[in-house]
Amino acid sequence: MIHEGGCFCGAVRFRCEGEPLNVRACHCRNCQKAMGAPYFARALFEHRALTIEGEIARYPSSDALDRLFCPTCGTRLFSWRKTRPVVGVALAAFDDRNAFAPTEHIWVSEKMGWVQLNDGLAQYPENPP
Repeated sequence: MIHEGGCFCGAVRFRCEGEPLNVRACHCRNCQKAMGAPYFARALFEHRALTIEGEIARYPSSDALDRLFCPTCGTRLFSWRKTRPVVGVALAAFDDRNAFAPTEHIWVSEKMGWVQLNDGLAQYPENPP
């Protein structure tokens, strides 16, 4: 299966082959700041499953992770692991925005106080065991 998507202005397009390793909503402070949102909803794929077309900018947000985004419109698209060959792809950037739904919440110890998690999904204070 192939899932395609892109940034707001269309300068960056991507495609992911196969199914994600997992689909999570991350509530850590780094994701909040990087996304400008209460959490980062993403599908995790192996690096080799992702093809990117167009110019992409990269910001090293930690020793383990780079954030990749469109330098034209600023759409935040990917969280690129440097310590493992995996990449988080923003769920809202897929052409089919309903292609994937999170199955769990991670880093809920850092979630914003007004966020109510009553969707019945598994919740982990940090990373899952």
